[in-house]
Amino acid sequence: MKLSHKTASKSHRVLLFGPPKSGKTQLAGELSRAFNLIWFDLENGVDTLLKLPPKQQERIEVISLPDTRSYPIAIETCLKAIKGSRGKICEQHGKWNCLSCSKNPEATPSVEICLSELPLDTIVVFDSLTQLTNSAIAHITKAQPEDYKLEYDDWANLGKLMDVFLSHVQQAGFHVVCISHETEVKMEDGKDKLVPTAGTRNFSRNTAKYFDEVVYCEVKNKKHAVGSSTTYSGNILTGSRSGTSLESAANASLVPIFTGERITVNPVTENTPANKAAAGLSDLRAKMAASAAAKNGDK
Repeated sequence: MKLSHKTASKSHRVLLFGPPKSGKTQLAGELSRAFNLIWFDLENGVDTLLKLPPKQQERIEVISLPDTRSYPIAIETCLKAIKGSRGKICEQHGKWNCLSCSKNPEATPSVEICLSELPLDTIVVFDSLTQLTNSAIAHITKAQPEDYKLEYDDWANLGKLMDVFLSHVQQAGFHVVCISHETEVKMEDGKDKLVPTAGTRNFSRNTAKYFDEVVYCEVKNKKHAVGSSTTYSGNILTGSRSGTSLESAANASLVPIFTGERITVNPVTENTPANKAAAGLSDLRAKMAASAAAKNGDK
């Protein structure tokens, strides 16, 4: 098929990362102003969402996964859910099609989902890839003692599990937001960069390829800041296939990404040293042209 006949994907995949308490959950939660959310809570961090207005809280379906080192249920359930088949997740264990809970469904309620059938007014949120990584490690080493150190094959298996999950995110026909923390890695050019945490350091370095938008959250000058363009910061991995620049918006929001709008850098008003210099040159040219015109008029 010719590129001219291709249409842009209707579903969007966003990776949101940054240090703790940098506004990641709040930014994702604000999507409930315009969308329904299915929120996979791996870190028991939904208390932040209770700050949202009651009307928005009603639009968020929380699926709690009580993931621990001794009970690594998150990787198992998330892998089955992301593949898009229909199933039930029990509230008590966070388990996909839990046999024990199916025997007494009234006493142990569950949520039935089929992500592949979701309409585009719904966004699936996984919070977080960091905990999903921990769950995968615990799953791989569950037969080992607590002081066990991962070996080469264990790290390879971790990469495989994360790749299976993220490859389904990459090809999802529904909207997805993944939240993660940050880790510093050395890039191929030898420079250190902050990247989303997902699996090993080497795997984390390439995690962005699975997403359309990679958004960074941080606190600068006592205010929450968000960046998504490739030029946001030289030592932070961000980028947007659509050209969206959230740092250029007056109020940061992920809603425009999912509604098809684009927030782009205004080369005239963006207050950067390069644009200041360009504006100065333009003013100088204008003054020189006006001076030349005045001289010609005097002759």
